[in-house]
Amino acid sequence: MDDDHKGPQPIPAVERPARSLFGEILDWMLVPLFLLWPVSVAITYVVAQSISVAPYDRSLANNVLALAQQIKDVNGRARLQLPVSAREMLRADETDSVFYLVLGSRGEYLGGDRELPLPSLERPLPGIVQYRDDVMRGFAVRVAYTWVSLPTIPGAQPALVQVAETLEKRSQLANEIIKGVVLPQFVVLPLAVVLVWFGLSRGIAPLGRLQARLRARRPDDLSPIDDREVPQEIAPLVGAMNELLQRLSANVDAQKRFVADAAHQLKTPLAGIRTQAELALRNASPEDMEASLRHLISGAERATRLVNQLLALARAEDKGSPVDVSARVDLLAIASDQTQNWVHEAMERGIDLGLEGPETPVLVAGNALLLAELVNNLIDNALRYTPGGGTVTVRVAAAATGATLDVEDSGPGIPPEERELVFDRFYRILGSNAEGSGLGLAIVREIAQRHGATLAISDNSQDTASGMPGTRISVSFPPA
Repeated sequence: MDDDHKGPQPIPAVERPARSLFGEILDWMLVPLFLLWPVSVAITYVVAQSISVAPYDRSLANNVLALAQQIKDVNGRARLQLPVSAREMLRADETDSVFYLVLGSRGEYLGGDRELPLPSLERPLPGIVQYRDDVMRGFAVRVAYTWVSLPTIPGAQPALVQVAETLEKRSQLANEIIKGVVLPQFVVLPLAVVLVWFGLSRGIAPLGRLQARLRARRPDDLSPIDDREVPQEIAPLVGAMNELLQRLSANVDAQKRFVADAAHQLKTPLAGIRTQAELALRNASPEDMEASLRHLISGAERATRLVNQLLALARAEDKGSPVDVSARVDLLAIASDQTQNWVHEAMERGIDLGLEGPETPVLVAGNALLLAELVNNLIDNALRYTPGGGTVTVRVAAAATGATLDVEDSGPGIPPEERELVFDRFYRILGSNAEGSGLGLAIVREIAQRHGATLAISDNSQDTASGMPGTRISVSFPPA
C-alpha cells in the first residue's frame, strides 16, 4: 500500500526533560533580579531629575525675589530700577541662558525679554514664587514667577516678575547622579550573579552528598538513612525514604521467612512421597503397592494443604496488596457456608458440628474471601483437636460494639501460658497428636489484624459433658 493511502500516523509523545532543582531556584532568583534592574534605573532617573531641579529652582526663586525688590513707585507708576551690574549678573551664567521679564500693574512692559511667554490666566498670588516649564526661542526653559503688590499705587494690579533658565545644568547634574548610581550596578550585578551561583551550589551540596551515600550503598542494605547531616528542609524527604525502606525491609523479611518456612515444611511430606514412590517401584505385593499408593495420596494431600495454607498466609501478610476490607459483608452467611463445607469431614470424625446465630444478617466491614479463609481455618483447627464424639460450635452474634465470631470445641483446651504462642507460625502444642501444619491460627491472626478485629482464647464454658476444658476462640469485629 502506498504511503498516500495510509491513515494518519500517531505523533510520538515528546518526553519532557527532567527539571533541574538548581536551575529552577537560579531562575526564580535571577529573573526577578534582571527584571527589577531596569525598574531601578527608571526610578533612579526620576529621582535624579527631582534632585537636580530643587537647587536650581531655589536659585531662580532668589533671582525673582531680587527683581521684585527693584520695582518702585515713581509718580504713581511702576518702574523697574535695575542697575546695570545686576542686569549683567542675571546674564552671567556660562552654561545656561537666563531670561527675565517684568510687567507693570497694567501689563505694560518694564524690562527684560519680551519673547518670554506669560503664565496662563490664573488668579495672581502676590508674594508666592511659582514654577512652570515652558519654551523660549525653541529651547525648553524652567520659569519662576511671582506677582508683586503695589500698595502705594491706588487701584493698581500686581506686577508680574518672571525669570527663566534653560535646562543644561539640570540635565548635567541628573546625568552625574544617574552615572554615580547606575554604573556601579554594572559591577555589582555580575558579582551578585556569581555569589548567587556560589551560594546555591553550597546550599544544594548536601543533596549531592546524600546522593553519593545512596549510590555507595549495597543493594541489600535496607537500613535507615542517617538524617543527622541533612538540612532541615530535606529531613522530611529522608524520613519518608526511611519509612519506605522500613516497609520494604519488612516485606523482604516476610518473603524470606515465607520461603524458608515453605522449604522447611514441604521437606517432610515430599520426602514421604518419595519414599513411598520408591517402595511402590520395588517388586512389592499388590497389598504393599496399594498401601504405598494410599500413603502417596495422603502425602500429596498434606503437601497440597500446606501449600494452600502458605499461600493464604502470604496473602494475609501482604499489607500492600489491593484488597478491599471496607465492603459491608454478612458474617453470618460466610460462617454458614464454611460450616456446611466441613459437615462431611465432621461426620467422618464423629463430631457434632453446628452453627448458631440470629435470623438477621450480621454485617461487618471486610473482605468476603479473607473472612471465609478465617472461618475455614478456625473450624479446621477445632475439628483437628476435638476427639470423636465431641462437639464444635460456630456462633455469630451482633452487638452495639460490632460483631463477634466464636468457634468452640470440646477438645483438651489450650494452657493459658501457650495461648499467645499458638498464633505463631508452625507452633504446635506439646503432647498433641493432631495432624496439622501449625499455620491455621497464624492465618487467622493476620486476617483479623487486616480487619481491625481482636482475638481472644478462653476455655469453653459451654462444654460440661466431655470432662475436658475445651477451647473458645473469639474474633471481635468493629462496627461496620
